[in-house]
Amino acid sequence: MAEFINDFMKQFGPDVSRNLSANLGLSPKASSQIIPEVIPMILGGLKRQMETRGGPDRLNHILNKYGSSDVLGRIGEEMSMRSQQAEPDPRLGGLLGESGVQASQMIAQRFGIDAKKAMGLIPMLAPLILGALSRKRDQGGAGLDGIASLIDRDGDGEILDDIAGFLFQGSSQPTGESRGGLLGSLLGGLFRRRR
Repeated sequence: MAEFINDFMKQFGPDVSRNLSANLGLSPKASSQIIPEVIPMILGGLKRQMETRGGPDRLNHILNKYGSSDVLGRIGEEMSMRSQQAEPDPRLGGLLGESGVQASQMIAQRFGIDAKKAMGLIPMLAPLILGALSRKRDQGGAGLDGIASLIDRDGDGEILDDIAGFLFQGSSQPTGESRGGLLGSLLGGLFRRRR
């Protein structure tokens, strides 16, 4: 997962961060912090889909339907269009569910973003992340098995830890508490390890 995040930030991070700042009124620093932390959320949602709705075939269906790599050639246009949606859906349909709403609210509080704008943050980034996964599958030599393996690499709970560290960074909450309690109730259903 870390390799995918690093590759995404290296190839697309500056452009995505610039457009995120422009559309949401964020500082460039805040934008660059948010992007690599939303990625594990999307991967966590895809993992849940794979586990509950058909394995790699379900992943392939989602990437084929929503993960066009074409968006990576028009990042500014894509993000601007999505920023104008009247009712953005941070749930991404059923991909993130209510966890997407709660995470958006937490991000809004942490960065002082208008709540409505914050609800559009995940929908703005998701097509780009899915597009990058499709490109890696089709052009990067990973194939479907490689992408499924990348997404399923969180068996030790690292996705939950990553999100916990992001949402509570700089807070007065103890580290151990940040991984349970509020975070557990909001995001645990999406990111917890399934046995």
